[in-house]
Amino acid sequence: MNLYSLLQKRELENNPVRVGIIGAGKFATMFMSQVIRTPGMSLDVVFDLDRKRARENLIKAGFDSELLRENHRSPCSKAEVFVTDDGSQMFREGMLDVVIESTGDPICGTEHAIRCIDQGLDVVMVNVEADVLAGFELAKKARENDVIYSLAYGDQPALIVEQVDTVRSMGLDVVCAGKGTKYMPSYHQSTPETVWDHYGLTPEEAALGGMNSKMFNSFLDGTKSSIEMTAVANATGLKSPADGLAFPACSIDDLSSVLIPKAQGGVLEQSGMVEVISSLNRDGSEIERDLRWGVYVVFEAGTEYVRRCFREYGLVTDRSGQYSALYRPYHLIGLELGVSVASVALRREPTGVPVSFSADVVSVAKRDLKVGEILDGEGGGTVWGKILPAETSLKSRAVPIGLSAQLQVVRPIQRDRIVTWNDVKVNERTTAHKLRRQMEISFSGWFRIESPAPGCQPCATRSKHALCAGWSAAALAAVILTWSPFAAVSQKRRPRV
Repeated sequence: MNLYSLLQKRELENNPVRVGIIGAGKFATMFMSQVIRTPGMSLDVVFDLDRKRARENLIKAGFDSELLRENHRSPCSKAEVFVTDDGSQMFREGMLDVVIESTGDPICGTEHAIRCIDQGLDVVMVNVEADVLAGFELAKKARENDVIYSLAYGDQPALIVEQVDTVRSMGLDVVCAGKGTKYMPSYHQSTPETVWDHYGLTPEEAALGGMNSKMFNSFLDGTKSSIEMTAVANATGLKSPADGLAFPACSIDDLSSVLIPKAQGGVLEQSGMVEVISSLNRDGSEIERDLRWGVYVVFEAGTEYVRRCFREYGLVTDRSGQYSALYRPYHLIGLELGVSVASVALRREPTGVPVSFSADVVSVAKRDLKVGEILDGEGGGTVWGKILPAETSLKSRAVPIGLSAQLQVVRPIQRDRIVTWNDVKVNERTTAHKLRRQMEISFSGWFRIESPAPGCQPCATRSKHALCAGWSAAALAAVILTWSPFAAVSQKRRPRV
């Protein structure tokens, strides 16, 4: 609760937190509009392949066009911003404290994060697609390099993680946590060509507004919800539903009655899960007092005394009085992102970080796919992303949604079936592929999965594939069971590199 005073102190010392941005889209532009108004923080570098768009968005956010530089020989003054389409410029010596990765591309985002970590730079990961692909490995490498890797405040996963942490810090048990969205089962088959009908827009109107059809389709077809709940599960240890999100229709008044275990009259398989609620009934009618833009956490009273406190202070509960909920009706996206930057730079604390590989997002066929077809990844017309327990994903050899683009189908795949590595031809070996493979191999040993991950040569003892990555069983258990996101991170600000 002291971030603002710490920022004021940095302002008085003329020593602002120096920030760089990779990817100057909507989320980043919202942050730009606020960093210019925030004491003790300065935006120094913006990297985007479309430098013209980056400049336009900076000006839209309130920056003076005369102070936007496109060449760099020395550190910028506080008022200047270096705009570049050359990624290597992000990592010049002495330039930055914190880098915001907001490209939304899981493969590029993973590469950017690794480069920042190797250079001793803290990373705020707006790119949740990269986080669910290999976030555990990125967080581990950040810890090893004495830097911070963090989820992005303002995006729903970090806000949910905060709610979970708050409730647990009260000594209450978390029953369920998640967010709201607009959902109908038919949305899973939505494509970039049909998406605008669901938003009440024509393709021409969407193009005029600069709206990306694949991005908006990812929100609609359920992929983004699965990605965000996977990030929450991996940052909190909460469990994924066994067969994906159920998207129950639910109002804010019914959170504590619906999002509880089935044995107690709710919809959950068990306590301690993630779930997304729909703002629409299955007949398409709107729910009154929905939580379409918000986040929530449902918790349980541990004793009769606590249940009585719930009643005395007017909490909305289920019929038993055992369960109640807290919710936040909105999230402010990039307008809130400065909270992460300040927390990471000044308190050396992430606003959410993966501490497990509890859940995964697998690729599911939107329609029957023929041999020779090319998958088009998240938000496309061929596959959508579905959250599953990580163990289920690895046992099925499922293709993660973050690696599903540009894969050639080598055998027919029926609609609604999980796409596996046996179904596609794999050519690429990027940093993202390598990190993901390392995580899969490690956790295959932990989950006692008999078949090795793709690219892993069979071991003499097939049930111990963790050893393929150079892990001993004891070392792997130590990482999973005792690893803390803060344990080995210095509380002292690292020198700028």
